[in-house]
Parts: sequence; structure tokens; C-alpha cells
Amino acid sequence: MPTAESYALKVPKEQELLPKLQPHLSLDIPVPIKMGVPSKDYLYPFSIYKWLDGRSLNLLTLDSETIEQLAFDLAKFLKELQSITDVDGPEPGQHNWWRGDHVSVYEKGAREQIALLDRIIDKKDAINLWESACSTRWNKQALWVHGDFAIGNMLMDNNKLSAVIDFGGIAIGDPACDLVIAWTYLSGKARDIFISEMDLDEDTWLRARAWALWKATYELCQIEDKDSLDGFAQRRIIENVLRE
Repeated sequence: MPTAESYALKVPKEQELLPKLQPHLSLDIPVPIKMGVPSKDYLYPFSIYKWLDGRSLNLLTLDSETIEQLAFDLAKFLKELQSITDVDGPEPGQHNWWRGDHVSVYEKGAREQIALLDRIIDKKDAINLWESACSTRWNKQALWVHGDFAIGNMLMDNNKLSAVIDFGGIAIGDPACDLVIAWTYLSGKARDIFISEMDLDEDTWLRARAWALWKATYELCQIEDKDSLDGFAQRRIIENVLRE
């Protein structure tokens, strides 16, 4: 149920596109049952979906072997999604907060965030990464992107990835935005597996690191206590993307 007009843009898009994408994917995704219409009691359209079994990944602690298998499964899902060519989709825009667009769409915000954090992060390395990423482009066919490929949108059942949810960010564009999970969740061997399985060029991974840098600096700027657990988590992501 969207909480603002900008989020409500996602509802009719999901209602139309999810049934078309579902046959191409081996994992469960939300199946629309009905779309609610705005009224004086609730101002936005909303979706009702079929129930999916499983627990959100962000509520679970997995062992290293399970995470390594998860890396394979995440890559498999993204490659299936990217291989869909017979379903027309929207270009990136306000409806999905420009996921799938070039990372430079957040140029102003990224530079401001890096400047605000100059005593906490390596500003020089951060700017170098950002500028290097912005100098590259996705010059191949535009691909389907999930747009919010984060652990809160993944369900596990019997210790296996069972579903991916929340497709409000879908669009067709640059796949770099979907790769940030390599630094926001995966590490070590699992990260290596994911990167190897995705088999994308170095420039795309560079833009993926820039996406992760932008989001982590944004989140860190919102956290008052930069030494808190939440602050440390964002600082770790920043350190990881700068260290690659």
C-alpha cells in the first residue's frame, strides 16, 4: 500500500507487468489478484497479491555455505530476468527512482554526501570511484532490472531462496543497479561467485560500485550516530566498494 503519490506510480506497473514476467522466471514472484482503487478513505491505488511462503532474508542469519549457494541463485534469477526480450517495459524514471538509468542521475546527491562525510570516509577515493564510474556507459541492449534487489525483498524457505518480491522498481536499462548486493550483503567467496556467475564487463561492475557508494553515503548521512551499528554497516559497505 503506497504511502505517497510517487510510490503509487508503481502499482499499475506491477499489475500489468508481473503476470508477463512470471512465466520467464523459475522463482516465485508476486501474483496480482486485484488492484484497489483510490477513495476518500485511501488516496492511492493499491495491490493485493497471492501469499508467498518464506521468511524475509533480512530476518535470517545464514551460514557461509548457504550464502554461497544463495549467490548462485541470485545470479541465476537476475540472468533470467535480463534474458526476457519479448515483454515491453518502461524506461527508468520517477516511477522507479531512476533505477536502470545511468548512475550519474544522482551526481549532485553523491558529491554532496561524500563532502558531508569527508572526515569519516576517504573522500579522494570516493570521488575517484564516482568519476570513473560516471565516465562509463552501458552500450548494449537495455535489460530488465528489478530496481530494488535487496535482502528485504528476498524470501527464503527451507534455507533456499524461494521468491523475490517488490517489483515496484522494474524498468529496462543498465543492469548495474541490481548488482549492489555484491557489497551490501555478499562477501568473500560468495561475492566472488556472484560476480563470476553474472559475467558482466568491468565497467558495469564499476557503475555497480558507484550505485552502492551513492546509496551507502545517503544512508550514512541520515544516521546521527555514525558509530552506531547502522552507521558501521554503511561504513563497511563504503570501505568495501572503495577497496575493490
